[in-house]
Amino acid sequence: MMTLAPEDNAAATARADSPQVTVVVPSYNQGPYLEDALQSIEIQDVATEIIVMDGGSTDISLAVLKRWSERLAYWRSEPDGGQASAINEGIRRGTAPYVCWLNSDDKLEPGSLRALIKALEDNPTAPAAYGNALNINSRGSTSPVWVQPFSERRLRLRCIISQPGTLIRRSAWEALDGLDPTLHFALDYDLWWRLYRSFGPLVHVPRILAVNRLHTDTKTRNNRAAHYAEAIGVVRRHHGSLPMKWWLAQPYAVWWKALLAQLGDRK
Repeated sequence: MMTLAPEDNAAATARADSPQVTVVVPSYNQGPYLEDALQSIEIQDVATEIIVMDGGSTDISLAVLKRWSERLAYWRSEPDGGQASAINEGIRRGTAPYVCWLNSDDKLEPGSLRALIKALEDNPTAPAAYGNALNINSRGSTSPVWVQPFSERRLRLRCIISQPGTLIRRSAWEALDGLDPTLHFALDYDLWWRLYRSFGPLVHVPRILAVNRLHTDTKTRNNRAAHYAEAIGVVRRHHGSLPMKWWLAQPYAVWWKALLAQLGDRK
C-alpha cells in the first residue's frame, strides 16, 4: 500500500492567498445550471481555483463563461476526449494541495470544502474525504443520496460515496494518474476503489455537503443499463468477484427506475 507524501500535512499552513482547492467543472450544454454551480464554489470560505472544462457547448454556457472569465483560473470551450479526460486535464492545470470536480449541474453547500479539508487534516493517512448529499428534482423535491461510512464490504455492494461531496489529496490523485479515461459512467466509483486499494479507507463526514441535481438530460439517467454494466465491471476489477446483490438489484436499478423516470416526465 502506498503512503501519502509528508508534504500533504503542510496544506493547512498554506498562505491565505494561495488556493487550497482546485475545483474542476466539466460541462457540456448545461448552461441553465452552470452559474449556480460556479456560485456555489465561489461562496466557499476557503481559497479555490476554479477551472471549467467545457466540451464545446452550443447553448448559453459560453455567455456564462465569458461573464465569469475574470473569476476563473482557466476555462476553455472545445470538443474534448470525454468527461474523465477533461477532468484530468483540468486538475493538471491546477496547483492546490486538494482537488475535486463538480459537475456543472450540481452544487456545493456553504462551508463544505472547509469541512472536507478539516476531515483530511484530522485523518492524515486518508487519501480523500466525502460527505452526505441530497438529490433535488426538477420540481424542487429533495431526497437523501445513499451515502454510508466507508467499508470495503459496503463499497463492493454499491457506490456509497456521492461524488459532488468529495475532496482528494492532490498527491494521491497524481499517484494514480487521476480518472480512468476509458470509463464513461462509473469513473468515480473506480477512483474510490483505487484510492482505497492504494492508500486505505476514505473518511466520511456525516453532514450534507452537496446537492445532486436530477433532470432529464443527466448522463446516468439516460444510460442506466450501460452505467450498471460499467459499475459491475469496476467491482469485478477491484474486488475480484461480484456479489449476488448486483444481479438481484438489476431489475430495480435499471428497468424499474427507468420506468419511474419516464412516468415522472409525463406529469
